[in-house]
Amino acid sequence: MRIPFLLLVLALSACSSRPPLTRPPVVDSGAPSSEPRPPRAESPPVVEAPPAPGASRGAVVALLDRAEHYRRLGDTDAASATLERALRIDPRNPRLWHQLAEIRLQQGRPAQAEQLALKSNALSAGDRALQASNWALVARARWAQDDPEGARRAERKAAEARP
Repeated sequence: MRIPFLLLVLALSACSSRPPLTRPPVVDSGAPSSEPRPPRAESPPVVEAPPAPGASRGAVVALLDRAEHYRRLGDTDAASATLERALRIDPRNPRLWHQLAEIRLQQGRPAQAEQLALKSNALSAGDRALQASNWALVARARWAQDDPEGARRAERKAAEARP
């Protein structure tokens, strides 16, 4: 009786797996980073199907509302997890990247906040207000990283981008 049970447990455990964790792309701003970066393992490229316009839009809006609720409560971990879930649905949404950058800055992770805001800018073609907000966030992140020259450059770009 014991051997068939063990075989069943082994067979079932072999069937379970976790999907690989993915990280947002990093954009090199040229500014030095005070946060050490862990080595990255090579992974195959992820092919994402475009989200269905109607169904996913509602889910993303609901997740964005939930993330804002968590942020107002001061639960930045839950807010960031919710935004990351929304980004899995709509990875090309620059507003989601901006919101996650804001959370990362609140969490005391300015280097990551800077990279996420730059990612948002890369996706926000034509949205000058969002670009200005992103550059202002980059400036705050650079001030937090003790990079006054980089912060001033970002502040100038924010002023230039304002509509």
